[in-house]
Amino acid sequence: MNILARILAIVFRHKWRLAGALTSMVGATSAYLTLPWLFGSAVDEIASTFDGGGVSDEAMIRIGLAILAASAIRGLLTFFQTFMGESLAQHVVYDLRNRYYDHIQNLSFGFHDKNHTGNLMSRAITDVEAIRMFCIGGVVRAPYFLVLFLATAVILLLRDWRLGLVSLGFMPLLAIVSAVIRLQLRRIWLRVQEEMADLNTVLQENMTGVRVVRAFAAEDQEKAKYDVASSSVSADMVKVARLQAMNASFMGFIYLVAIGLVLWYGGQRVIDGNLTPGELAQFLFYMQLLALPIRHAGMLVNNFARAFSAGQRLFEIMDYRSDVQESPGAGDLPMVRGHVRFEDVSFRYGNGPLVVKDVEIDAKPGTLVALLGAPGSGKSSLVHLLPRFYDLAAGRITIDGVDIKEATLKSLRQNIGIVQQDVFLFTASLSENIAYGRPSATMDEIVAAAKVAQLHDFIEDLEEGYDTKIGERGSTLSGGQRQRMSIARAVLLDPPVLILDDATASVDASTEERIREGMESVMKGRTTFVIAHRLSTLFKANEILVMDEGRIVERGTHASLLAHGGMYRRIYDLQLRPQEEVMMEFDVPDPVHRHGGNA
Repeated sequence: MNILARILAIVFRHKWRLAGALTSMVGATSAYLTLPWLFGSAVDEIASTFDGGGVSDEAMIRIGLAILAASAIRGLLTFFQTFMGESLAQHVVYDLRNRYYDHIQNLSFGFHDKNHTGNLMSRAITDVEAIRMFCIGGVVRAPYFLVLFLATAVILLLRDWRLGLVSLGFMPLLAIVSAVIRLQLRRIWLRVQEEMADLNTVLQENMTGVRVVRAFAAEDQEKAKYDVASSSVSADMVKVARLQAMNASFMGFIYLVAIGLVLWYGGQRVIDGNLTPGELAQFLFYMQLLALPIRHAGMLVNNFARAFSAGQRLFEIMDYRSDVQESPGAGDLPMVRGHVRFEDVSFRYGNGPLVVKDVEIDAKPGTLVALLGAPGSGKSSLVHLLPRFYDLAAGRITIDGVDIKEATLKSLRQNIGIVQQDVFLFTASLSENIAYGRPSATMDEIVAAAKVAQLHDFIEDLEEGYDTKIGERGSTLSGGQRQRMSIARAVLLDPPVLILDDATASVDASTEERIREGMESVMKGRTTFVIAHRLSTLFKANEILVMDEGRIVERGTHASLLAHGGMYRRIYDLQLRPQEEVMMEFDVPDPVHRHGGNA
């Protein structure tokens, strides 16, 4: 019940819309309840003809006008009830959807590492829609049916308590059956919504990985995966339909039995003179009103069960506490000079082993620090700690002497520009993608950043220039062009600290050299961390950190590390030496002789 209480707490924030819907519901129900009494009065008026009394035209006109007025009032108020109910539902899911989205936006990388995008999207769409249906069917319609049922039951008992008991005698049985079915539906709906999330995940991965699917001719394999996920959803939806059909059929059967008993017993009382024909007709008409909540009981049970399951899944995410939290007294970090220190820093993913161990770095403003090591050595994990994508297991990181945990996340990340290896571009114009970190940037600033990233000439050749829309995830651009877009973003942000995660990995040597020349002016005076495998970057670094299994095993300049003859020298001999020939083609000085090293 806690789940439903939390949903209702959101509903009650829109009390005026709720009050409007419920007030209209009470008025519509009151008008509806007068109709059987008016119909019964008309029957008695007509029955008086058979007793020789005749029918009063005035009385029939009066009854007819009353029926017309009651029907009009009911129709008008039902319209307002429906409209206000839908308005209430839309505002509730608007709040819920935005709160869910905002919460996910503020969760750490650790959360997103463990949760599939398709699963999260399913909760934002399918589960939120289930809450909307509950607001209409459970919050507004359920009280309507409840009031209608209780009022009708009271009227039946007051008209004739014996006949009323016959009419209502099956209600406890119906309540028990509904409760049992609701519990079964709740379990099935929870499973259905989990399966829908899996289905969305398969679909999302297939669509985003369509090039890989085509490249490996894996269409049949993906169809089989999708078929398995889809068939699970279909099978459980059939179970839901079967339970709903059983519930509706059982309730319909019970209702017809009750009608039969009322006709049999009520007919006897009319014959005995204890009831008038009009009063028996009223009973039958009120039984019709009683049938409405009975017929819809299955739908209401389904709405409650589905809302409970959906709420459970939504609040599971919304209650998740991010691993990265701002300190209660965190303040804005002003524009810094860029003195970055890692002090005995260690880090692990979740409860796993340490992937960064006892790291010490002192990078003064304007320093270029290059990170080198085998895949999995901890390079990317280390630089992701600086903007607090993850939190440390031990130690601390400071910028200009301020512990990054004492700064707000927004102000911290505004001081750090990142060029990631896996570039994500939005379905928007080229200029909007470049200015993503600084939406207020002028066109001149966007163009200047594009020039530094060696992207301006390419954009100028396009028919729509900087207004050109790019495909999903930048699919209309080459890998090198996407990489240069990411560099342009970082340049435009103009941060005092730069992180370049193998920023030129997807460009050719000629383009890399031009980008490097452009970025030298940008990097001047900035503290820059570079994860690189290009010699052109390494020999310019003020300090090279060689990492292995999460530790810094060697540190120094290109020349000193070559002379040391350790892991860096082995990497140089195996991977970097061939790059010297390429560098020489672009008049790049030989790094070994430049630094006086001995190759």
